[in-house]
Amino acid sequence: MPDRAPQTVERRLPTEEARELLTLVRDIADREIAPRAAEEEAAGRFPRELFSLLSTSGLLGLPYASEDGGGDQPYAVYLQVLEELAAARLTVGLGVSVHTLSCHALAGFGGKEQRAAHLPAMLGGGLLGAYCLSEPASGSDAASLRTKAVRDGGDWVLTGTKAWITHGGIADFCTVMARTGGEGPKGITAFLVPGDAEGLSAAAPERKMGMKGSPTAQLHFDGVRVSDARRIGEEGQGFAIALAALDSGRLGIAACAVGLAQAALDEAVAYARERRQFGRPIADFQGLRFLLADMATRVEAGRALYLEAARLRDEGRPFGRQAAMAKLFCTDAAMEVTTDAVQVLGGYGYTADFPVERYMREAKMLQIVEGTNQIQRMVIARHLVGPESR
Repeated sequence: MPDRAPQTVERRLPTEEARELLTLVRDIADREIAPRAAEEEAAGRFPRELFSLLSTSGLLGLPYASEDGGGDQPYAVYLQVLEELAAARLTVGLGVSVHTLSCHALAGFGGKEQRAAHLPAMLGGGLLGAYCLSEPASGSDAASLRTKAVRDGGDWVLTGTKAWITHGGIADFCTVMARTGGEGPKGITAFLVPGDAEGLSAAAPERKMGMKGSPTAQLHFDGVRVSDARRIGEEGQGFAIALAALDSGRLGIAACAVGLAQAALDEAVAYARERRQFGRPIADFQGLRFLLADMATRVEAGRALYLEAARLRDEGRPFGRQAAMAKLFCTDAAMEVTTDAVQVLGGYGYTADFPVERYMREAKMLQIVEGTNQIQRMVIARHLVGPESR
């Protein structure tokens, strides 16, 4: 059965341009994304041509400066675009979020000449990015990464393996964190690596529970050579760059989670109105009405939380604690709402004929990526009571 089109969410947007942008996004979602979502996810197909459309429509560089080729949109607007895309198909929403994350290091820490040389193509030239921080033995403990970058004249030579890379094997460029110094976070440097660099290869995509249309793979760096002009920021600044990107990226995941939860809620409400038992719609039964009410409340609370964090970011104020809270709450809410949607549909919800079983499988992933929710709790607690005693 095809996915139901998501209900239009009432949004408070700052400008007429932002309202027109959301109208464009909804049109693309309704015409180009949602109708093919179930079929392409089942086939494990990544919609690369759709990302070309998103690029030409100006949707892959929304929160970045126009002088760099971006859309000059507030983060609060960009995240609502992500939510709409994720409601239509999480592979698309998450893909835009990861691409935006991959551009963050160069946009925020690159020199003027670097930005001019690379960002216009990255933000609006049809390219797709990957963000390479995690490794097989360093996930949550990212500061222990082992991929090395050794200076060789005016170049750097990268050797090692990155793991759990969204768009691994298909990305046009990779933002890579590699060790250039001693142990710990101060020995890490950021690099911009072309996707077709000699010595860069991808393993077979991971066989995942959900998000089968979004390729996730290990990337192997076997003596990959890049010029020093592709080093982003100062030597040893890479871990700080990575953390800055992740604060923003967590908001992207939160927005995607709310979009997915909204899609599940829409499906559950529509089904409850149509399905009849004991001579009346099941939406008449109080137990189910209360379940739907709780689902809707989680969706609205998650949306309010990620938007508040985004507004802090847009005002130039600290937002790391709120970003961690938004990622934690929104992804946990998505897991709860999608699970409840399966329950509303009963046996039908457990079949691939309805999209809620896919939504539930996809929601699990959101609790893990860009810092597990256990890590988010650690981050929040550190803001509250300080670092742990050693």
